[in-house]
Amino acid sequence: MLTSLLGFTAVAALLTVSPGPDFAVVLRTALGSGRRAALCSALGIAAGCFVWGLAGAVGLTAMLSASQVAYDALRVAGALYLMWLGVQALRAARRLRTAPAADGAEPTAADGGDVRQTPLRAFRTGALTNVLNPKVGVVYMSLLPQFIPHGAPVVATTLLLVAVHAALGVLWLGTIAVAVHRARAVFQRPRVQRRLDQATGGVLLALGAAVGFEAAR
Repeated sequence: MLTSLLGFTAVAALLTVSPGPDFAVVLRTALGSGRRAALCSALGIAAGCFVWGLAGAVGLTAMLSASQVAYDALRVAGALYLMWLGVQALRAARRLRTAPAADGAEPTAADGGDVRQTPLRAFRTGALTNVLNPKVGVVYMSLLPQFIPHGAPVVATTLLLVAVHAALGVLWLGTIAVAVHRARAVFQRPRVQRRLDQATGGVLLALGAAVGFEAAR
């Protein structure tokens, strides 16, 4: 079991630091709503991992893999959600650019930025980002069985491995959230935040379009 845990931890670490929707969502939340909301978003992403882990343990992800229609439907839903998040980020950047400042000076983030997310809303955003990504389920279905020792309880071991992945994710994404918060004096400059909103919005739109295009093929 120890060997399996160490092997899975190494693989999960590589998966965790790979750029993707989770990273973009946490970065966007940290920029717009602060450290607390970004940490809640990371926790929501971890909760999404457990949803897929449980689904895999009871065979739902196997059913998804077998049903192309169900898989594509979930992919389209996930693509639309990512694109919606991207549009929200681009709209926030546009509002920040056009919002007038009270004294005629350059507008601040508070003048034209996106509405700050509550911790609960940030948690829900993170969870939906993961739950609507069927690739997580497919990766779990293909990867986790390789690290479950023969004779070990499947459900308990699956949840243990998912807990390792979730903990790594919270640690990594939490580090990103804290780093952005500590550099908030730079990131809260209107021009910087506008460019970052544009960048993260573009990334989320591109990710959503890529997922949708793959589902449509």
